[in-house]
Amino acid sequence: MAVQVLSESQRRKWDASDDALFYAEPRFVHHLDAAFRQRLTALYSERIPAGSVVLDLMSSWVSHLPETTTYASVLGHGLNEKELAANPRLDQHWTQNLNRDQTLPLDNGSVDATLIVAGWQYLQQPEAVAAELLRITRPGGQLIVAFSNRMFFTKAPQVWTDGSDRDHLLYVAEVLIAQGWPRPELISEQTRASGLAGLIGAKGDPFFAVIATRTAQP
Repeated sequence: MAVQVLSESQRRKWDASDDALFYAEPRFVHHLDAAFRQRLTALYSERIPAGSVVLDLMSSWVSHLPETTTYASVLGHGLNEKELAANPRLDQHWTQNLNRDQTLPLDNGSVDATLIVAGWQYLQQPEAVAAELLRITRPGGQLIVAFSNRMFFTKAPQVWTDGSDRDHLLYVAEVLIAQGWPRPELISEQTRASGLAGLIGAKGDPFFAVIATRTAQP
């Protein structure tokens, strides 16, 4: 049983319709800028060893993993079948609405690293998802939740739309700790825009990440 952190009002969204309807049509676009994506790939290169079993949760047509690293397998989950099928890094994938069903179809201790990119902000039952991720993660495995300051405002729960960037970091950490994850590492950085704009000081999307490592049996 997941330890509840949010109130019911904090889970509400402006658009309460089925998320599957919102994501029914594929979006083959980048929701985060090049500077953010480069920083994310660098983080993955630093933190995820070759040969790992990787779960890209709430994925799409790209996974941002370094092209030169070989993993044992990369599993993908999302809400749009066409996007997942177009993702060349995924060895297997499935669709599932985590706001309706949080039980993941994976064995205990079967994953080395789970990635959530610009997805946590849409979870209405993050506690149950965090508990499931703890269950499927091997001791020594990790969870990397990355996001910027962008969102589909009508589909994000109130806890996210009402919070600041710092609030978002602390909120993700609070939910993880409540489910038994060790205290996570928090990253908050300002990226530099790519290309000529970056050379003259233009900023890219801000980069935020919460990294938790499972150190022992819960």
